[in-house]
Amino acid sequence: MGKSYWLMKSEPDAYGWDDLVAEGEGTWDGVRNHRAAGNLRAMQVGDEVFFYHSNIGKEIIGIAEVSKAGIADPSDPEGKWAAVKVKPVRKLKRTVTLKQAKADPKLAEMELVKFSRLSVMAVTPEEWDHVLSLAGG
Repeated sequence: MGKSYWLMKSEPDAYGWDDLVAEGEGTWDGVRNHRAAGNLRAMQVGDEVFFYHSNIGKEIIGIAEVSKAGIADPSDPEGKWAAVKVKPVRKLKRTVTLKQAKADPKLAEMELVKFSRLSVMAVTPEEWDHVLSLAGG
């Protein structure tokens, strides 16, 4: 199977794109929603991820890549929850806002639009390509 595409949300005042870039590799942990955690468990090294700023900005700001998959969440002492490590790939030329996504018929079925509270979600290859076109390639 080829690579998969995802979107991960983070509050930029807690952990934003610039924090990931500064670290060089970040651990995506603290996810306590079963569906989102299932998505983390499904990730493979090399999968690409849209980095989304939630609460402030509400926009897709960059692309990261899964660098380590299938790890236990270090913030969970019981080891029940999943985590991955991600590395920044590049910042988008233009951010793509939640408002833009909601107004775009090609993204009507995107989990970002349909399940706005989900913090880690799957993105179809078609959605991925369309968001990249909106972001200026």
